[in-house]
Amino acid sequence: MENEHKQTHDNTRSNPFEKELLKGFWQESKAFIHQLLDIRNDTDKAGTILDIKENISIKGHTAWVLVFSILICSIGLNISSPAVVIGAMLISPLMGPILGVGLSIGTNDIDTLRRSLINLGVMVGLSVATSFFFFLIPIFDNETPEILARTAPDVRDVFIAMAGGLALIIALSRRNQQTNTIAGVAIATALMPPLCTAGYGLATWKLHYFGGAMFLFTINAIFIALATFVIIKFLQFPMLRYINSIKRKRIARLASFVALIILGGSIYLFFNLFREDQFRQHAQDLINDLKKTGVSIIDEKAEHINYEGQTIKLVIYGEKLSQKEKEHWERQLPDYRLQGVSLVFEQGVDDSDLREEVKNLTDLYVQNQKILSSRDESIKEKEAKIQLLEAELSKQYQGQIPFGQLSREAQINYPGLQRLSYARTIQTNFQSVDTLAVFTAAWQDSIPTSVSTKKQLAQWLQIRLELDTLVVRHD
Repeated sequence: MENEHKQTHDNTRSNPFEKELLKGFWQESKAFIHQLLDIRNDTDKAGTILDIKENISIKGHTAWVLVFSILICSIGLNISSPAVVIGAMLISPLMGPILGVGLSIGTNDIDTLRRSLINLGVMVGLSVATSFFFFLIPIFDNETPEILARTAPDVRDVFIAMAGGLALIIALSRRNQQTNTIAGVAIATALMPPLCTAGYGLATWKLHYFGGAMFLFTINAIFIALATFVIIKFLQFPMLRYINSIKRKRIARLASFVALIILGGSIYLFFNLFREDQFRQHAQDLINDLKKTGVSIIDEKAEHINYEGQTIKLVIYGEKLSQKEKEHWERQLPDYRLQGVSLVFEQGVDDSDLREEVKNLTDLYVQNQKILSSRDESIKEKEAKIQLLEAELSKQYQGQIPFGQLSREAQINYPGLQRLSYARTIQTNFQSVDTLAVFTAAWQDSIPTSVSTKKQLAQWLQIRLELDTLVVRHD
């Protein structure tokens, strides 16, 4: 009993210590997280407002920089060079008016809002006009992957614009601005390529390209402005004060109304893009499952998945689907979250016999290729044997001497020579094997032959035949 009481007393003494330890750890964690994520510290509100206002105007030097950057971007799109497009985005002054819109709404600055909207309109008009005149040149009116990539926005562009806008205004609001962050946001949000693509759409009279590109630019501009507005409010930038209280209230209401419109439009755009993206994903899942069952679907295009018309067009090649099979897949649509969607099947004539004939011809061609290949191998083997025999024969010829011509010359040079014979002798000392040219000379007894004459014959044969060593025997 006494031990239980002592254990309980020890537990009550340890509990306050553990609570204090946990409390201290929690406080330190909160302080670390606050210090890590706090953006209010080191914020230069006055400097940020001044920087944004100074970069709103599109005139003079800024206008020419915009024109030339648009021209560079248009060339980059035309040659499908991401590096050139990125370089153009780095020097473009497109962010100024958009940031001005977000700042003016966040601080109730109606004059800055008016100036930002005017300059934004000038910026868009000048950009589209520059790219329009560039793409009017016939040699530059071809479609490229870089152009096509800017004709249809999706929900990911919303996240890019929102995240880019937040990063940009946070970087600008610091006392020491991060230039690399600002440049990176200019590249990531990609405001310039959609305007160039819009000019391309007008120049080539492809209005659906113009509409898609302007929609992409609008999304980027709205969400960058919205991100600026959110950070301005979060950092509690000073509101512009008006002497006239009635005017102040009217402007505050107008700014709130514009902010509400931008926010509502942003939510609406995001929701529509999200639904369209989901629709396309579900439709692609259906098409992939159709392919897995052996259905041959060709000519897949983005416009075949029509979100507005709620239709999916399937161009089928080969064996036709029966009506029962069509109805089966139409019943499967709810499983893919495609309720109310119509499947449009486009099928040609049943070419099963033609495809079977093509397959037979293909098999026959493969067999013939195998036969030809085996024949080629046999010919190559025979050619290799012939080359080997020719090499051996050449070696044999190289060892031969012009014995007939040589014997006639020897008879003239040495009148006492009665007979001359020649043989090639192979000898060994059990360490190496040598081949020797051996001549046997028979002399007439009636004609005396000196030792020097015999030696001279050996020297003559050696020089005449260009041999290093030879043997001359005398009978």
